[in-house]
Amino acid sequence: MTDTLLEAHDLPRAWARGRTFAIVDTQFGDGRAFLAAWAAWRADPARCERLHFVSAGSLSTLDHAPTADFEPLTDLLSNAWPMRVAGVHRLEFEAGRVVLTLAIGENPDVLSKLWLRADAFNLRTEHSVDPRAVCKPLARIAGDNATLAAEPQPMLQRSLEAAGFVCDPAVKAILTARFAPRWRVRRHEPPAPASIDSDRHAVVIGAGLAGCAVTARLAARGWRVTLVDRNTEVARDASGNPAGVFHPIVWRDDSIAARLTRAAFLYALRHWTELEGAGHELRRTRDGLLQIADSPDDALAIADAIGRFGLPQDYAVATTPTDASLIAGVEVARGGWFFPHGGAISPAAVCAAQCAISGERLTRRFGTEVARIEHDGNAWRAFDTAGALIAQAPVVVLANAHDAKRLAALHCDPTRSVRGQLTVLDDTPLDALRVPVIGDGYAVPLAPRRTLTGATYDIDSTDREIRAAGHRENIERIARMLPAASIDPTRHVEGRVAFRCVTSDRMPMIGQLADETAARADAKRLSGAWPLDLPRAAGLYGAFAFGSRGLVWSALAAELIASQIEGDPWPIERELAEALDPARFLLRALRHGDLT
Repeated sequence: MTDTLLEAHDLPRAWARGRTFAIVDTQFGDGRAFLAAWAAWRADPARCERLHFVSAGSLSTLDHAPTADFEPLTDLLSNAWPMRVAGVHRLEFEAGRVVLTLAIGENPDVLSKLWLRADAFNLRTEHSVDPRAVCKPLARIAGDNATLAAEPQPMLQRSLEAAGFVCDPAVKAILTARFAPRWRVRRHEPPAPASIDSDRHAVVIGAGLAGCAVTARLAARGWRVTLVDRNTEVARDASGNPAGVFHPIVWRDDSIAARLTRAAFLYALRHWTELEGAGHELRRTRDGLLQIADSPDDALAIADAIGRFGLPQDYAVATTPTDASLIAGVEVARGGWFFPHGGAISPAAVCAAQCAISGERLTRRFGTEVARIEHDGNAWRAFDTAGALIAQAPVVVLANAHDAKRLAALHCDPTRSVRGQLTVLDDTPLDALRVPVIGDGYAVPLAPRRTLTGATYDIDSTDREIRAAGHRENIERIARMLPAASIDPTRHVEGRVAFRCVTSDRMPMIGQLADETAARADAKRLSGAWPLDLPRAAGLYGAFAFGSRGLVWSALAAELIASQIEGDPWPIERELAEALDPARFLLRALRHGDLT
């Protein structure tokens, strides 16, 4: 069957010497179709640069890794097999040139939540499913002349033709078709792949977690990146904290924030493992992370949610106060939940590793402040405070936190600054901590007899000085979580101040920016617009306002932006990407008539 599918899509000829090729398989099943496509790609000297295989499955799909006989590919897939949780999992092989995107969920329409342009479809459905409900979503993402192969069944051919496919009239064991609509069958065109001849050069402004992650993801796709920062080294602002915690979140409902953080957490773990495999020391802890509930009722509610969502024990485990105290190594105030793969890591080490793997594709322009950017009709140009040109490229990514709003001239005032003060404690009862503990604050073991705590949350404060009141606040919050940690709040301690960038909805700004001038000029027509309706600033993207979650969000954010730039399948559901869209505040203003 797998050879027949490859023949139906005219592979490998169809992908020969192309930039990307995307295959959509509506049921992952035993994974044989993916492994066969991967094997064919690997054996083809004229293969495309990047092969995407996008497929769907239920949670049971993740019960066991595929065992089809395609060694050594089967072992590689088994070693990368994802955790058994719902959502979109992106697995990369062949140095990122073969990408498996698995959409896992119990709803039959899980695949329709993705956004991509498909070159080939393997259509596999249950006979009880109405073909019309399957074919229409495929038409939304089909590329011109995309091929389709399916087992014949009643009404399928008619449903395909109604959706814009032209079916092969020959009677075969497999029904074949191609997408060639004679009328408009969709409101928006799917993402267009980047031109092979385009100048693959980007300017990334900001060398913290966001900017270094974007640099690495673009460099992995063959882009040249000019990384600009006002500091002389990477990770000197909020990303320069001595350590940061990373963990998913579990809420009473599986909200957009919870789903996004789950996807980002799992993607970050895979990314960091690759960096460590390449020899980079990230100073990552390995024994998990404990979250203390705000109240006993919260502990019970989250324990119920963990069971209700069927979260596996390697993702999250509810803990009683006794269990939590044993895990922490010190007495805790309440129960909570434990993340076996959570922990702490050095943000600066992550940034340095991402720059290192970018190699010669990276040009550093540090100690340089960007005063303004402008588009000259062909490329974006960045200028310094003296008016001199720093760099120019078709693509600019703003990853410079608070300053992104100014450079992009965002008028809806979407971001705010939050001052955060850290406290470093020496020789305290917290020295007994075995794992990072979070809740109303956090405590992270840095070294023997040394603990990082924090952080204050001072909205719109610009004070860079260390405050004694901030240290007291941090110590008091830790004492409410860990009552045995009796610490004199007046003792002399070390500290650090950094400034987070946040939005009013606490979601980051990730993706292509809107052309606000064009949107204002057409405000009346756009009053009922959706994200895909908005005019966009060609080549201008943002990755900022990560708040306290830069470690978890940055790698997936970078992959989303790189996918948007390249026209690749997006690594998360479209509704999640729209919740992160930098244009969402503009969109709300248009809908409310605030710009007319």
